[in-house]
Amino acid sequence: MASTLLSPTLATSTKASVVFASSLHRRHPLVGAFCIFSLGICSPLYSSASKTGIAQSLPIFPLLQSKFRRHFAATSVGTKAMEDKSATVPSIVVYVTVPNKEAGRKLAESIVKERLAACVNRVPGIESVYEWNGEVQTDAEELLIIKTRQSLLEALTEHVKANHEYEVPEVISLPITGGNLKYLEWIKGSTRD
Repeated sequence: MASTLLSPTLATSTKASVVFASSLHRRHPLVGAFCIFSLGICSPLYSSASKTGIAQSLPIFPLLQSKFRRHFAATSVGTKAMEDKSATVPSIVVYVTVPNKEAGRKLAESIVKERLAACVNRVPGIESVYEWNGEVQTDAEELLIIKTRQSLLEALTEHVKANHEYEVPEVISLPITGGNLKYLEWIKGSTRD
């Protein structure tokens, strides 16, 4: 339909751009979409007869609209749900490595006992490769995966530093942007304010 409303030159370049963009879309969805928008296919070119934009007349345009709506809705739903529900609080996952099972058990128990976290998973058998004092080191360690409130990160970090045998213990956090609402409520209920 678009090609009948355009000059032959513009119609040919538009078809070529759509083919190029759709092949990129299969490989890299956002790159393909970007190419469609940046190559001018979705620019407000109008035919004198129908005043319908090329973008709306292309069969791929509704697909792109629905893909972008789903993408942006999915990225904001988890955070928005946690903010809107008073039964949850902003939560995080914290990684801490320890030298062995005994150190991991003791630290995990003390963290939960102090209500600094709702749950600590202990993952044995990891191997860490890192540079320390100018030399590459390799050590067998255990990883603690700690689920807690974002507001407790500072207190948790201080607790780990005070109860850890490493000079510089690993304490890194990642945000929880969504998940099982009942589990997120449990994190809130199992940790101190």
